[in-house]
Amino acid sequence: MNSKKIVNVASVPKRSPFRYPGGKTWLVPLARKWWQSLGHKPKLLVEPFAGGGIIGLTAAFEGFVEHVILVERDPDVAAVWRCLFSDAYTNLNERILTFDVNEQNVLEVVGSEPSSIEESAFRTIVKNRMFHGGILAPGSSLMKAGENGKGLKSRWYPKTLTERINAIGRMKGSFSIVEADGLTILEEYKSVGDAIFFIDPPYTAAGKKAGARLYRYCELDHADLFKKTASLHGDFLMTYDDAAGVREMAVGSHLDMELVAMKNTHHAKMQELLIGRDLTWSRPEPNALRQYEFNFDE
Repeated sequence: MNSKKIVNVASVPKRSPFRYPGGKTWLVPLARKWWQSLGHKPKLLVEPFAGGGIIGLTAAFEGFVEHVILVERDPDVAAVWRCLFSDAYTNLNERILTFDVNEQNVLEVVGSEPSSIEESAFRTIVKNRMFHGGILAPGSSLMKAGENGKGLKSRWYPKTLTERINAIGRMKGSFSIVEADGLTILEEYKSVGDAIFFIDPPYTAAGKKAGARLYRYCELDHADLFKKTASLHGDFLMTYDDAAGVREMAVGSHLDMELVAMKNTHHAKMQELLIGRDLTWSRPEPNALRQYEFNFDE
């Protein structure tokens, strides 16, 4: 495995309405290389742990696959995708454009009990924008100072949000959302012909804590995930935190690994593992160094 050093991905289109911790915008250039290496256009891309969904969105928008299935266990996150993949996305945009951001209004939305998919989606987006780091897990709280001391308004970009939502809504026929456990869906689709999979599970393997802090549904049988992934008929790309336990599971499943070096917006160096059956396509020419810069705050 080679630790790569980079390409600035500031030019990568940010298509997701979420500002998601652990978002995969940085992976888009490599995902494109993966799809190009397949030599054909798959009928289906399945994301069993959708979250912000940037890889699935990119695959559909750029014509690499015919259809994308996003799988999300969190009902609040799934509500956003359900809304965007329906005619209700236009009403959601109207709410976003007319929302008066102040603490009282934000708290009222956050504490509300939605009676429609549109209201559920709006509440989730408000939480995602107004909570520290976009974290939706229990225990997260509202920002106070925000960017440059601008408070809650510093994270509310209605024009940007509605442009992204409109773009997704116009392509809603290219997507499906399934509110379910990702492992169950992997088992269901493992023998589907001409399906590929992008697998980005919560990082809770080998004693890691990040996933537990960031996501409501963070508990996962990682050994079972590796077992199910290795049995997939179609090709796949999996991402994981670099940890000895993860490497052991990959080796035990006879899978290929590639270490990718990154910097976040605070210039902290980080590394993640790419895992697949054969990652030859991901490797640069000898002595070529790359580095992927990304922004957690999408």
